[in-house]
Amino acid sequence: MNKSACELLSFIRQSPSPFHAVRCMEQELAAGGYEKLYEEEKWALKEGGKYMVSRNGSALIAFALPEHFSSHGERGFLVTASHSDSPSFKIKEHPEIDAEKKFVKLNVEKYGGMLISPWFDRPLSAAGRLLVKNGSRIETRLVDIDRDLLMIPSLAIHMDRSANEGHKYNPQEELLPLFGGPDSAGKFEELAADAAGVKAEDICGMDLFLYNRMEGTVWGASEEFLSAPRLDDLQCAFASMKGLLLSENTRQIRIHCVFDNEEVGSLTRQGASSTFLKDTLTRIFDSMGADREALPRALASSFMISADNAHAVHPNYPGKADPVNRPCINGGIVLKHSANQKYTTDGVTAAVFRSICRKAGVPCQDFVNRSDIPGGSTLGNLSIAQAAMRTVDIGLPQLAMHSSYETAGVKDTEYLIQALRTFYSSDIRVDKDQIILNGED
Repeated sequence: MNKSACELLSFIRQSPSPFHAVRCMEQELAAGGYEKLYEEEKWALKEGGKYMVSRNGSALIAFALPEHFSSHGERGFLVTASHSDSPSFKIKEHPEIDAEKKFVKLNVEKYGGMLISPWFDRPLSAAGRLLVKNGSRIETRLVDIDRDLLMIPSLAIHMDRSANEGHKYNPQEELLPLFGGPDSAGKFEELAADAAGVKAEDICGMDLFLYNRMEGTVWGASEEFLSAPRLDDLQCAFASMKGLLLSENTRQIRIHCVFDNEEVGSLTRQGASSTFLKDTLTRIFDSMGADREALPRALASSFMISADNAHAVHPNYPGKADPVNRPCINGGIVLKHSANQKYTTDGVTAAVFRSICRKAGVPCQDFVNRSDIPGGSTLGNLSIAQAAMRTVDIGLPQLAMHSSYETAGVKDTEYLIQALRTFYSSDIRVDKDQIILNGED
């Protein structure tokens, strides 16, 4: 359990932005034998091959083909979908703002539905990508200004005596990070260029985000908790990748899918609402010479796990949870249910996932919102609008979701790795609308 937790924290430390998260996954998948493909090139896939393709540098699909595709390709896909992004602040174009001729601030805007107050009074920095002119090419350079660089200072209690009674923040006036004194004017772009190993004058575009510099930690009386930035949803993305790398399956197509922009609605070319997954599945079948009806048949026999973290019962706010379904940290993987289908789980997909957990020997539990508290949504019901397949929504239990520093359990990452290893190694198929697990011809 501790080994998986420490590996997760190392992965998060190397992933200050979605672009870095995808690069880390590509490196680990390449070490596991996965070959990089490019969407703009023709694919020449082989039976038993392992491949990966990215879109925008912030979304990734890795897939492993069965050894005898012609015999088993139509048995369907085993898909896990997660996302690479987390709530943060995006740095605007021409970001430097003079303040009282004594300070330089950075102009930022909110990305996603964040808890704002935890971003105050802690070391921050910037990471993401720069677009750099190199002759006739525009090239991408990942950048992480890897030092304590920025901070959003709070207003002293003496100047706002009602601060602890609740405060509505003005994002344009109160959430701008302090960059430096008056002599720091004009230096931000230079620092970003230096960190990327390029010249400032060659930069022609950027996608940079603030990130919390506090490293992840394992803590608690028995070291049962872990806390880190971006647990939602890098914890699930990491476990999905590990489950795929540990699995073996000669019958079905295994897919590890990580979308971007889930926190802002997924309506981008690299989001869950895009054609990224559908395009990839179509190209797999086209490259393998399958007929037109093969893909719809495969989708009808496929199963997706939409993996995005879930709410645990909060020790200080127990009344916010459903009276009966009360997930706890270190209590296992959470099945997420919603009558209005904000989560895709139904009786069939819940039964399949519970069977997978039983086979893997890991616990699972259930989450349903209180009937008087509307819940959020995730990427499962968006992605299957493009590639329809049976889907279950799950996650790992955590506290302080959408904070700059979130808390989860040491045991739960390993639980999900083992469940997804079992899932990817399973033979799940459909016979006359009935689900067969690990069946034989």
